[in-house]
Amino acid sequence: MTSKVEKRKVSKAKKKDDVEVMHPTSKPTSEEIAVAKWIKANVPCKKTKFLSHSVEYFTASKAVDKLLTSSWSSPGKNKEEPLFISRESVVQYLDVLLRKKFFHRARKIPVSEQELKARSKKKEKKKEKEDGGKKEKPEAEEEKKGDDGESSHAEEKKDKGKKEKRKIRLDMHLEQIFVDGNDAYVWIYDPIPYYYWLAGGGVVLAVVALCLFPLWPPVVRKGVYYLSIGAAGFLMFIFGLAVLRVLIFCLLWLVSMGRHHLWIFPNLTEDVGFFASFWPLWKYECRDKESPSKKDKTNNGKKKSSDDENEEKAEESGGEDTQLDNVEDTEDKSETESEQTGKDFEIIEKDDE
Repeated sequence: MTSKVEKRKVSKAKKKDDVEVMHPTSKPTSEEIAVAKWIKANVPCKKTKFLSHSVEYFTASKAVDKLLTSSWSSPGKNKEEPLFISRESVVQYLDVLLRKKFFHRARKIPVSEQELKARSKKKEKKKEKEDGGKKEKPEAEEEKKGDDGESSHAEEKKDKGKKEKRKIRLDMHLEQIFVDGNDAYVWIYDPIPYYYWLAGGGVVLAVVALCLFPLWPPVVRKGVYYLSIGAAGFLMFIFGLAVLRVLIFCLLWLVSMGRHHLWIFPNLTEDVGFFASFWPLWKYECRDKESPSKKDKTNNGKKKSSDDENEEKAEESGGEDTQLDNVEDTEDKSETESEQTGKDFEIIEKDDE
């Protein structure tokens, strides 16, 4: 019994130690925060998605190499001992940062070709659904696509000699320790930039100033009043312009039976900059009612009819040539016969008269 009780006490003590190690009660020191900021600023990071969240991660070996070249690995002015003496000391320090939730360990899982193909198929299906109601593109664009496909195929052949880059995805690692290697460590620590504080302070000051509007000088209040009227007028002008361009488009479309399309300020409602929304001034398109396929059919019909006419002409000309040849043959025969008889006349049958 005593041995079982002692084992339970030892197991409970180990669990408490593990909890204290993984969840330390002490807050990070200013030095640790400074080291974490330096790592985030100097160690190269990559962006990816981790459990449907966009995150940044770094490689362990690169962080250790950078810290060994930092100011913390060289002696101080008073010949003080550096913080980092060897790679092991750097690994131990980063392990403390990991336990204080500056970052966590993740494992890299290579993405197979089957998954990539499945994703590409899903994307293609979505595009097909979105483009289902749209018209087919002209043949010229299809030819361009074919040329692009051939060029991309040639580029792929050229790139075969180069090293192929594999795609990976991140997943949570069960062992949360810092290891000097190629493991990925995802950043949890995300300090707020200083300009966020400046912007927040500016917003607070602006709100306070607006609340104190009755205490403003009369001249300033008049200026703000005129500015507000100008802003309201500009907004009304934009709304009126948007309605006017739609009316012009609809009238011209109805009059031309859907053939002529005219847009004034086509980029006015697009997601572009302020000045780009007013340029170009107009956009005009002329669309025929017949589709390209029908036009091709009519052209083919015309070509066929012209070919038939040419063939008929050729047959007629051929028939005339055969008739002429027959006439010449008869004349030659008659000449031979006249030469044989020695007379100037020809012998003709009665039926021929």
